[in-house]
Amino acid sequence: MNYSCSECTNEKCLIKKNLVHINNLNSDITNQKHTIQCKKSRQFIMEGAPVNGLYFIYSGKVKVIKTGYNGKEQILRLSKDSEVIGHRGFGMGETYKIGATAIEDTILCNFSTALLKEILLAEPKVTFDFMHFYAEELNRSETKVKTMSQMTVREKVIDMLLYIYRKFGNSEDGTLGLELSRKELADYAGTTDEQVIRILSALKKENLIYTKSKIIKILNISKLKKEISEHNFFLDS
Repeated sequence: MNYSCSECTNEKCLIKKNLVHINNLNSDITNQKHTIQCKKSRQFIMEGAPVNGLYFIYSGKVKVIKTGYNGKEQILRLSKDSEVIGHRGFGMGETYKIGATAIEDTILCNFSTALLKEILLAEPKVTFDFMHFYAEELNRSETKVKTMSQMTVREKVIDMLLYIYRKFGNSEDGTLGLELSRKELADYAGTTDEQVIRILSALKKENLIYTKSKIIKILNISKLKKEISEHNFFLDS
């Protein structure tokens, strides 16, 4: 089944928001994309694999990963509907420098490198929006590297919980909205499973969070924010 860009509800998607401009080039151009349905836990980008364009998330959730020293996996980003995957490999080399795995059943729209180049070379508005997107991504990456290096392990775990809550959480009941294993939480926070388990246990005893298996609820968001407020690190994505 092919998911039409014209029927897509992801207004923040770089393709969807520029659909009028793109259709001025060719009304059928977005029909040349490929739609991929990924089951939960399926890896659709392999680190080191040949670049095959960009992936836009139509629906679902994805983790972007990179293998570090001794084969340890690091989660670089957690992404949702309308976001772009694989952009760091676009136009910069022949292979992807990251891997990407579906956290839940996910639908992806894949635009080949050739198709994207055709769009970007012909439509300045789309090119400008992509340039702005890359600038924001660079700013987030630089800020994260600087700030995370100054945080304690507890602060890193708290920041991670607040990040997931801001991006995926349910404000009505405080749940994070994303069920990750303790290993995955550690891979994102840049620490060990044991440290994550210990800190989550401490936060639970302090009545700041509630945990049951993979379900985590924020019970006192103001106190958690206060703990890392000196870092002024509240990036949305």
